[in-house]
Amino acid sequence: MTNAIVAAPHRRHMLSLIVAAVALPVLPHETWAQAAGSGDAVKLGFIGSGREGGALGTLFAKKGHPVMFSSRHPETLKELVASAGPAAKAGTVEEAVAFGDAIVLVVPYTAVEQIGKEYGKQIAAKRLLLDVSNPIPRRDGEDLVKQVNEMGGAGLATAKFIPGAKIVRGFNAIGSGKLEPDAAKTDGKVGVPIAGDDRGAIDLAEALIREIGFEPVLVGGLAMGKHLVPGTPLGGEHSPEELRQIAATLKA
Repeated sequence: MTNAIVAAPHRRHMLSLIVAAVALPVLPHETWAQAAGSGDAVKLGFIGSGREGGALGTLFAKKGHPVMFSSRHPETLKELVASAGPAAKAGTVEEAVAFGDAIVLVVPYTAVEQIGKEYGKQIAAKRLLLDVSNPIPRRDGEDLVKQVNEMGGAGLATAKFIPGAKIVRGFNAIGSGKLEPDAAKTDGKVGVPIAGDDRGAIDLAEALIREIGFEPVLVGGLAMGKHLVPGTPLGGEHSPEELRQIAATLKA
């Protein structure tokens, strides 16, 4: 009789656990990733609001993430803000850095060192610095490209210019005109190769990238960032599996 009295509450407790488990919602992978990584909304401060930054920021804004595009003359961004929707606004670089939980860096590489000098401490305190900037010889000059290569390539160079920042390189070799149509594809996601050393920043970047319709593919640490520039085998549009196969042939 005593055993029966003890067993009844035990069975009721187990039944309540089973009911609770069954009642949990079955969420798609992207939703779980968002809950674990990006949360309901991540404020994104964009340093650089040209074609690439504007297109990328618009994708995030249309998913409900508060976005601040930046410029020395924020009033020139009115059209971009209007097209990006109600989650977007414009400000100065200083305002965008203060605004963002994460920073997206989309500038000519000649500007990266100065950005580090002016805003490095603030950027280092953020959850993520998504580095979309590339050293391009015809725009940034052969001397800078040589300097970046001597520092270990893009990625390691950004880490030296902005010490302490939680850097993940991504979206470095998909052109601005391809971002929106690629994000909308329903016949297989386009892969985005990423490189980073900070696990928390990588998790956040992956969640954000999935949320706007791409599939992130971690190819290695920041030393692999040199492979994420236009003209490299990882550049352009590839499936996630193709990116994994290509990355396996590359060395840091």
